[in-house]
Amino acid sequence: MIDAGTTLIRDLVANDFRTAAVFQKYGLDFCCGGGRPIAEAAIDKGVDPASIIADLEKLDATPANGSPKFNTWELDLLADYIVANHHAYVREALPTILLHVEKVARVHGENHPETIAIANAFRRVAQELSQHMQKEEMMLFPFIKAMLSASRSGLQGPSAPFGTVANPIRMMEMEHQNAGDEMAEIRALSNGYTPPEDACTTYRVSFQELHAFELDLHQHVHLENNILFPKAVELEAALASAVA
Repeated sequence: MIDAGTTLIRDLVANDFRTAAVFQKYGLDFCCGGGRPIAEAAIDKGVDPASIIADLEKLDATPANGSPKFNTWELDLLADYIVANHHAYVREALPTILLHVEKVARVHGENHPETIAIANAFRRVAQELSQHMQKEEMMLFPFIKAMLSASRSGLQGPSAPFGTVANPIRMMEMEHQNAGDEMAEIRALSNGYTPPEDACTTYRVSFQELHAFELDLHQHVHLENNILFPKAVELEAALASAVA
């Protein structure tokens, strides 16, 4: 039985990623803002918590049919999955989406000034995420893997050049929030990715691409904020405790 008043959104999604679709249906944030009870988040959105609970319980009664149990994965596997799937998707999608939103802004900006704001916002997202992913791949993820290797071998944990793993994690979470806020602004400016009647094909395609990009970002951030990062902090604490 799910208690809407105490059950955190991120915990449900961490245990069963299928629940993310339910929270998306009601417009509830399960990644950056997932650390809230269902009822609190629902009321803020003007949604009846009972409707959400009913959908979640219906889902719980349905076989998972091979849905990934990310919360049970080893940290190195999860980090590699994030890089191979989400980081790769971002790198592949950014140039195309940037090309499209900038073209739409040039052609339609006079009649639809929001397209200029959308292009500017997505340009900021592209710049931040490109730097963000490089920092994760060059610094944070290798350190997490080194901690896991030490734990498996019964060795002392690696020395952190940044003091504690919580420090870069805090920075990564701030950058996640920034990117999420920019995409939320794009969603608002685009009227929920709904193109106007006079939109050309590129205009319509760009909105579809932006919508897909935001959905992927939510999944990407969830895997890091709600599973990988907390477990990395726990692992570092366990290694320190073993030495003590």
